[in-house]
Amino acid sequence: MTIRTLFEKKAKCLSTRVAQKWSEDKQWKTKTWAQMLAGVQEIAEGYGRRFGLEPQADNAAIILQNSPEWMEAYLAQTGTGVSVVPIDPKLHNDEVAYILKDAEVKVVTTDTAHLKMMMTIAKELPALKAVVIVDGVVHDGQLIDGRVDVVEYAKLRIAGGGDWYERHVAKPTDVASIIYTSGTTGKPKGAMLTHDNFVKDATGALEVFGAHIGEDDSFFVVLPLFHAFSFLGNFIVPMVTGSAQYFMQSLRTVGSDIKELKPTVLLGVPLLAEKLHDKIEDGLKKSKIAQFLLKIGLRGPVMHMVKLKLGGKLRFMVTGGAPCPRHVLESFNRIHVRFLEGYGLTECSPVVSVCPPEVKKIGTIGLPIKGIEVRLADMNEQGVGELQVKGPIVMQGYFHNPDASAEAFEDDGNGGLWLRTGDLASMDEDGLITIRGRKKALIVNREGKNIYPEEVEIMIAKEPAVQDVCVIGYTQGGDPGEKVGAVIYPNEEWFKEQNGGKLPDWAEVEKVAIKRAQEKCAELADYKRIRKVKVMKEPLVRTSIGKVKRVAYKGMLNE
Repeated sequence: MTIRTLFEKKAKCLSTRVAQKWSEDKQWKTKTWAQMLAGVQEIAEGYGRRFGLEPQADNAAIILQNSPEWMEAYLAQTGTGVSVVPIDPKLHNDEVAYILKDAEVKVVTTDTAHLKMMMTIAKELPALKAVVIVDGVVHDGQLIDGRVDVVEYAKLRIAGGGDWYERHVAKPTDVASIIYTSGTTGKPKGAMLTHDNFVKDATGALEVFGAHIGEDDSFFVVLPLFHAFSFLGNFIVPMVTGSAQYFMQSLRTVGSDIKELKPTVLLGVPLLAEKLHDKIEDGLKKSKIAQFLLKIGLRGPVMHMVKLKLGGKLRFMVTGGAPCPRHVLESFNRIHVRFLEGYGLTECSPVVSVCPPEVKKIGTIGLPIKGIEVRLADMNEQGVGELQVKGPIVMQGYFHNPDASAEAFEDDGNGGLWLRTGDLASMDEDGLITIRGRKKALIVNREGKNIYPEEVEIMIAKEPAVQDVCVIGYTQGGDPGEKVGAVIYPNEEWFKEQNGGKLPDWAEVEKVAIKRAQEKCAELADYKRIRKVKVMKEPLVRTSIGKVKRVAYKGMLNE
């Protein structure tokens, strides 16, 4: 099945139900499934006629913040067999230029905020034919570099659609998206993912998830759609379940938006979950009523108050991308919001495992989704090995990169190819998977013992004086093996609370932060404890979905 087939089926059987809700000119607007389909047909006709995009051959790109136009432009192009390259709007010019050139993109759909960037890099992009602007006014005949058309999105729309959309229909084996990885270990690589990859991933994940999500549910779209997790969870899954998609206005308005929109499902990353949790905790501390009710043992009404702050209807929160602190998971579960962790990677469309609601074991990433196989390769005596995946969710390879594609897979000797995830994992007797760390991040000391940075980070993260931490290995002179070190960012608010509202001098902050971080590690085996700490004056560098960029600190502590 294709994404187009999935979408059109829902648009026909749920034609009058709300499919999308978003804010425009300070007013909430809605679009039904039928209106959404009509819009896709009209805009697809414009893309086809104006630019002569060749299905199953040409690639287009989207560089936009989350919006109904993002989804409409995607469906209009992929539905006709054109592959779409979703790009992070926050990338620098040279990063965008590399991706557009590597993917041989013909048409870029973006906004006025990125027009200057496109004007700067167009000369580096020989394949580029046009730039489509979704906001603002574009005058007819406007060109970049004397050859690249600049076209207003609204002017592409052909009322009533036409035969181009009907004549060009994507196949399940067509590449729907080419998603470029972050490139932390080199140049970004474009994972080619087909319609069938995404549809099988969404249906397989829902089957393991088990709990009913349907037409009366609504997804709160917070995570960026260019990221595979949000794309599948906030875009493809609702097309399987018939659920509505509610767009937040901005990160600053998440709190008010969630109260206004009252969604039932929220996909996030641990950083978002922590911020929501901290905001709730801060509110409870400041509420005299809440404190009184808690003091006399009436926890129920307080938990109800908390849930109302999240809209009152939230049923599920699902996170991925990094481990979520245990206390955050437990807090949301106490207010009857099932907080579940999953696991995936771009090359697997991306979801590999999901934690069903009935599983009470906190910290696991759940069970493999239906229809795939997983295995642990090169297991050690602790039962930890590299998680590898095989099945219909696995990418077709990296675009224009046969060497990297070959390196990504391991032949099982029977003609089967297993995708190397690069993640170390273990599996219990119930088949539940627990991630132990990144294979490349693993620290091996001089005795040959393995230290998983994530395990140490979870311990240090419990320390209130530390806001952020990244555990890395470091070398000392010519000594063999690595020692365990940490880069931390102190919690300035905590220090102010301890010092009458004022931040102590930096030397004192460093001294206390290092001491308390090291003391927190006393609960770990001696060989896992941090020996060297670097205290940063700025927050740690993170990716677009909130994961600490470990590569940014690699080698920082070497002597």
